[in-house]
Amino acid sequence: MTRDKFRFQFESDIPLDEAEMSLHLAIFAVEGLFGQARVRLDAGYALDVEAHALMIDAANEVGSTIVRVFTGLLVREFGEDAFEVQRVESVPHHEHEEICA
Repeated sequence: MTRDKFRFQFESDIPLDEAEMSLHLAIFAVEGLFGQARVRLDAGYALDVEAHALMIDAANEVGSTIVRVFTGLLVREFGEDAFEVQRVESVPHHEHEEICA
């Protein structure tokens, strides 16, 4: 089964913790649309500290909405050239990767 995931690769000068805070803000905003319980059940992301990247599961409506809101927040906070985003079918799991839901 193919699952849509989006990989956000950040420039080295972008603080990953600040990018993750923007993701939390996006998740909070999406809770206003879908409710806290649905977001808690349907949202997921993985933080790869070593690669300076973040992956978001967008296999459902909640996840794809989080990706859109998060992208908008990143552009406003860090600028269009601060990160790259691409859709990936599978994301390898690394020992240093922190899985969050």
